[in-house]
Amino acid sequence: MLRFLGKSHPIAAMVWNFSNGTLSANGSAMRRAIYPGSFDPVTNGHIDVIERARKLFDEVIVAVAVNDQKQPLFALDDRLAMLRQAITIDGVRVAPMTGLLVEFAAAENAHAVIRGLRAISDFEFEFQMALMNRKLDEEIETIFLMPKEEYTYLSSRIVKEIAQLGGNVSAFVPRPVAEALAKKMKR
Repeated sequence: MLRFLGKSHPIAAMVWNFSNGTLSANGSAMRRAIYPGSFDPVTNGHIDVIERARKLFDEVIVAVAVNDQKQPLFALDDRLAMLRQAITIDGVRVAPMTGLLVEFAAAENAHAVIRGLRAISDFEFEFQMALMNRKLDEEIETIFLMPKEEYTYLSSRIVKEIAQLGGNVSAFVPRPVAEALAKKMKR
């Protein structure tokens, strides 16, 4: 199937989908990665990892997971909306994800999973998950990216705790997220 995506030159905008993958306009295989997470809420550290991943891949799909084991502060639709407001990077798409990550990746024709590592303490869990995903689908590779040093201490959990205690989180999250947190904490 041929599609024109509205770029300045129609030939450059052509994408050819076929049964085993997608070709970019120059005829090479499109490199697509999934960056999964709960993003409850998205932080500047997440945005930094997304920017880094986009430099490596033609498309990055930010997959917002529904995790029955967690009680999120924000509903799925709110998290999707905050991410869409915060991400202004071409080639990045935000999508909800339920079920197994490897099944989502296969459905999206992605062969890489991006995971952010802030500290050595993150590695053991992420390593286990990467090996399990490889066991479930050997075509999936996990790529670990480190955020800028200024974000290595940052987590959604810490941001929520600061906000719950009345602290200013504007240096840690995109503006729409800071506003949503302030509104949520006033209830």
